[in-house]
Amino acid sequence: MKTKQKRNPTVHVYTTIKQVCNIIPGHLVSNLATEYGIDEQCRTFDEWSHVVSLTTAQLTHAIGLNDVCDNLQMHEATLQTIRGATPPSRNNLSHANKIRSADMAEALYWAMLEHLQTVSPKFGKGRCRGYLKRFKVAIHAVDSTTIQLVANCMDWAKHRRRKAAAQCHLRLNLQSFLPSCAVIDTAKHHDSKQAWALCAALQDGEIVIFDKAYVDFDHLVDLYGRGVWWVTRAKDNMQYEVVRKLKTTDNPRILNDEVIRLTGVTTQKAYPHELRRVTALVEVDGKDIEMVFLTDNMEWSATSVIELYRCRWDIEVFFKEIKQTLQLADFLGQSANAVRWQIWIGLLVHLILRYLAFLHSWAHSFTRIFTVIRSALWNRWCLNSLLKRYGTAGSHFRMLARPEQAYLPGFATAGT
Repeated sequence: MKTKQKRNPTVHVYTTIKQVCNIIPGHLVSNLATEYGIDEQCRTFDEWSHVVSLTTAQLTHAIGLNDVCDNLQMHEATLQTIRGATPPSRNNLSHANKIRSADMAEALYWAMLEHLQTVSPKFGKGRCRGYLKRFKVAIHAVDSTTIQLVANCMDWAKHRRRKAAAQCHLRLNLQSFLPSCAVIDTAKHHDSKQAWALCAALQDGEIVIFDKAYVDFDHLVDLYGRGVWWVTRAKDNMQYEVVRKLKTTDNPRILNDEVIRLTGVTTQKAYPHELRRVTALVEVDGKDIEMVFLTDNMEWSATSVIELYRCRWDIEVFFKEIKQTLQLADFLGQSANAVRWQIWIGLLVHLILRYLAFLHSWAHSFTRIFTVIRSALWNRWCLNSLLKRYGTAGSHFRMLARPEQAYLPGFATAGT
């Protein structure tokens, strides 16, 4: 019996890579190059070719300069149809990554995010799910991820005796699952030092969640003074006294719900206001352990505090998503500037693919849309047809699994 085979996607006049790159407005890269003085550094390898080259390197998982340069030179005729982009030589690409300011790549990312949300206002305007739907304000998660580098050739990034790493500090909007702020730096600085920059744009009434690595009472009192609600974990050595006890829920796994005041000499001076301290039993690896949470909000139920902290796990999912798909392991340059270029273009590729998933109602994980587009990169296939062809199975795009369900399994899941 013959099986019915699916036809190939509809033929398109443009290649897949051109359709992806065409999402970037033609004027945007040249305007930013002028603003950052990069156009004066371009001779045979212009700024647009630079962006296209690094975008291709991300989508093909290029493992070195020769890899990306050879690939682009083999497709030189096709590459020139992408607004006249030209393939670089190994020296040209290496020099551009080292000399041209990576601030332009950062500005390009934020300009593209603004542009896409202007073109499609519903893009990135999601809402929290399940239990957290009751919160009508923006909810942000703050965390960082470490990107391993090679210590013996990247001295600028050394943070231990034999290790080198860059660190991406991120503020993720949990409604849109898109970054709102990012700082890329070496891993030698403590997380709490970057919290000021990450939370500078938060507005009155918004909520920010972070782990105890970001606990800095000077920063927390600044958030309190600006009317920003925050939730975090308490450090084990925190000195305090109980002002009064609260009863906001009958959940038996909530052990204590207290209003406290700091008593440490330094911390009391840094944060003179009252705090909320919630102690709960949390199941980890089949065993119940106590976790202590802090917040500056006195009105929420203790269960809401726990559920908000559970929501923080989405940023871990985001980091896993980009590190398992984007090329953030093999770097095309050894300088700090080259590393920043590659990370910011990687985030830009993530943004563009998320936008394509939104436009075409993609019903699978981000990993799959990445692999589908990578497989068809130089084919002349219609993106809409391509994604419909491989996006027929029913599932949820944002994430196929809910890792946060396993993080605080002692509490009801967000979907119940």
